[in-house]
Amino acid sequence: MSGLNREIVEHKLPLLSNATPVRQQLRRMKPDVALKIKEEVEKQWNAGFLAVANYPQWVANIVPVPKKDGKVRMCVDYRDLNRASPKDNFPLPHIDVLVDNTTRHAFFSFIDGYNQILMVEEDREKTTFITFWGTFCYKVMPFGLKNAGATYQRAMVTLFHDMMYKEIEVYVDDMIAKSTSPEQHLKDLRKLFARLRKYRLRLNPAKCTFGVKNGKLLGFVVNERGIEIDPDKVKAIREMPIPKTESEVRGFLGQINFIARFISQLTETCSRSRKTLNSLSNCTQ
Repeated sequence: MSGLNREIVEHKLPLLSNATPVRQQLRRMKPDVALKIKEEVEKQWNAGFLAVANYPQWVANIVPVPKKDGKVRMCVDYRDLNRASPKDNFPLPHIDVLVDNTTRHAFFSFIDGYNQILMVEEDREKTTFITFWGTFCYKVMPFGLKNAGATYQRAMVTLFHDMMYKEIEVYVDDMIAKSTSPEQHLKDLRKLFARLRKYRLRLNPAKCTFGVKNGKLLGFVVNERGIEIDPDKVKAIREMPIPKTESEVRGFLGQINFIARFISQLTETCSRSRKTLNSLSNCTQ
């Protein structure tokens, strides 16, 4: 495994001065799920992403997330570690501004790269997760860490700052190349590929789409006509159960707010709910 040059970026895991290591105990898991987790661990091990962790101070459990193909996505419960980590305030782009920048373009390519940002070697042990077959830690930065998005965005800005808001848009690991004509799109892709080759960055071909006239970006559908709501987002909101608790109402309003620009008079419609939530917050203070 090569990875992005450490002189460009690497992921550090500083801890708050009062942080105390947490070793989570192995959670129960159904045998069929455990075998699917083993398959994912082996895949990451063979890719060179993992190392064996001996006597780790920080240990987290795996949270298996079912995928449509019957396999599982291997997420790690880094909540304890994240609470002990200071926040990296490197700015992320405003999603609405980024999506707006794709309008008036007719050809798009959606780019997905493998995670090639290396962990600082002395911090690898903090990413340890536990399985039935032992404890492992990451050589590359795993998503799920508190500041992974900030580190990834910092790397993208360093490598592509002169192309952002022009030929491409980048939000953490979401990259889109945009052009007004097929000829220009080929030129833009050549420039992008030359940059990727220069820094030896690899793409995930299974998740890349090239030279299309529309596609999904950060919860929206972008095309030559402009911006539309991702139908999957609408479906998810429609299928949400009726909120009954304060946290459920906040969650629902958060989902609605994401597509607020497409809903007329949303502020007036939701004003009573927001006032009620504000009153509840004042009562608990």
